[in-house]
Amino acid sequence: MNNINLTGCGTALITPFKNGAVDYDAFAALVDRQVEAGIDFLVPLGTTGETPCLEDDERIKVLQVAKEHSKGLPVVVGGGTNSLNHTIRSMQMLDPYGVDAFLIVVPYYNKPTQEGQYQYFKAVAESTDKPIVLYNVPGRTGANMSAETTLRLAEIDNIVAVKEASGNRTQIEEILRNAPEDFMVLSGNDDDTLWMMQNGGAGIISVASNVAPKQMADFIAAIRKGDMAEAEEMNRMLTPLFTNCFVESNPIPAKAALHAMGLIENELRLPLVPSQQSTYELMVETIKGIGLL
Repeated sequence: MNNINLTGCGTALITPFKNGAVDYDAFAALVDRQVEAGIDFLVPLGTTGETPCLEDDERIKVLQVAKEHSKGLPVVVGGGTNSLNHTIRSMQMLDPYGVDAFLIVVPYYNKPTQEGQYQYFKAVAESTDKPIVLYNVPGRTGANMSAETTLRLAEIDNIVAVKEASGNRTQIEEILRNAPEDFMVLSGNDDDTLWMMQNGGAGIISVASNVAPKQMADFIAAIRKGDMAEAEEMNRMLTPLFTNCFVESNPIPAKAALHAMGLIENELRLPLVPSQQSTYELMVETIKGIGLL
């Protein structure tokens, strides 16, 4: 079952806050900005959305707003936890509100073995008829999902893609070489996008596109057209943004940039805090460098 197109650029959406509450009006405006910029799909309730710090009613409302403002773009919803039962309950809770696919992260903190990861994702896939996107981000979870495990899972009917944020090019190359033809391999790191798409990757789930959606959409379009001179030039222009979005824990720098642009309050939920002043100033210079200020 692969009836969803997740090629191109998807945005791992931030969740804006104001006076401690989710700022749904600002979130709606951010989604509108993404859609108008030509982003291909939307990814609310992921790591970048500070989802572990959202209450269930907030998660539902964020999804509803994303869906209402998506203009028909696919909405890939973060639903993973580090417990199978909690993950399935989370998916069941969110499913009625406009989920087109679920993004499910490798269980964090538990440090599961490869067989444990396989059995976990197999059970997740069997619990729903929605497409599943695997999410491998060992820097956050403490456990890498190997190419062998990803390829085993790619044979399951409704596991349709992987967001690969390991940064391990040897591992990613093995997945790209051996995955089923309709299995989509998405970059989870902005700075790996050009290389991955040149080697058969389907696209990117991006943090940087929160800040620069039009520039990211144009960058991906150039790659897809095969205009490598343009793509390489845009990659050079965007590399400072790709790098600087991670000088502090994501989404701290992205929120600093969006605040500098007047789009959100510079507010996060503990244990995350707003950026250091030096990071804020760095993000201001970064967005000036790409013409956003």
